Amino acid sequence: MIGLISGTSMDGIDVAVADLSINGDAVELVPVQCAEHPFPKDLLEKPRDLAEVCAFDTSLGQAFGEVAAGYLPADLISSLGQTVHHEVQDGDCLGTLQLGQPAWIAERTGVPVVADLRVRDVAAGGQGAPLASTLDALWLAGMVENAPAIALNIGGIANITVVRPGSQPIAYDTGPGNALMDAVMEVLSNGERRQDTNGEFARRGTVREDVLKKLLTDPYYAKPWPKSTGKEHFNAEYLQGFPTVQAEDMLRTLAELTARTIADACRAHDASTVVASGGGMRNPVLVEALTKALDPIPLKISDSLGLPRDGKEAYLAALLGFLTWHGVAGNTPSATGASGPRLLGSITPGDGPLRLPEPVTGPVTKLNVGDPKCVD
Repeated sequence: MIGLISGTSMDGIDVAVADLSINGDAVELVPVQCAEHPFPKDLLEKPRDLAEVCAFDTSLGQAFGEVAAGYLPADLISSLGQTVHHEVQDGDCLGTLQLGQPAWIAERTGVPVVADLRVRDVAAGGQGAPLASTLDALWLAGMVENAPAIALNIGGIANITVVRPGSQPIAYDTGPGNALMDAVMEVLSNGERRQDTNGEFARRGTVREDVLKKLLTDPYYAKPWPKSTGKEHFNAEYLQGFPTVQAEDMLRTLAELTARTIADACRAHDASTVVASGGGMRNPVLVEALTKALDPIPLKISDSLGLPRDGKEAYLAALLGFLTWHGVAGNTPSATGASGPRLLGSITPGDGPLRLPEPVTGPVTKLNVGDPKCVD
């Protein structure tokens, strides 16, 4: 399996290669390789009209196809694409749009492609996110004998999956991850830098408690789950209503905002441990703030449990495609709010006719991550 995704931050195309199989009620996942490839610079701006939507869909599909071609041979490719719009009103997801046309991936590689994985959950009344809840719930099932364990991913938006003893998992977006910090860096550098690499600028700043207090009044944080959000809400324009402060102070304050809103959510579920992944874990200022905000709840990195922090979402894409290929529902209704389990995505044939395996008829209840063959 090859899994592909470009996250909310649009800072790269993530790819993961995994050997996947089903053994009884368990999916066995052996990480083989994961990497990040540059996001096409001419696609960094979201499309503004139908012609640009078409061009973006085509060009990103071609870029994904080129990336995947470098990791062949494979039996199946699964692409989560690039979310360009996620429409939520009054707690209901009205639609979601992921681009990166899978026909180009299939044409370039000759391999069947599972794509457009979110919209079926939305059609069933769900939020279409966070789909990471599927991997997280299966993966952490063995860690929750006495108290909840939480999987955290910090991309442009931060999301958690709460896996609880004897209960269905829940998952939701806690709020901004890197999105607001990235927006400040882009303005500060006149578009030259899209992120505060290694927290270089935030390290020089001081938390502005007055600004933080106002940021924390956003009604999103008090909304009940399931809920999801995106850069449609947390973006550069969002910050225009706040006091003008030194850029370094704003970056440090936004890192604190991300850390506190995540920690507040984790405490609300009496977490025993938090297992973190995603690009936000590369920012030492954010990691320090989060560690302090969570204390005494331990913060672990997903690498310690076998899944690289930078590759986990691409492995998620591979898992979701694998489940669809085998006739297994890929959403977690208690997490997304969908009316029931659903097979996710659409399948684009490769060079030859589709030959799907016999559907799996029994329940899949856990994910075993094997020792990596090779992880980049």
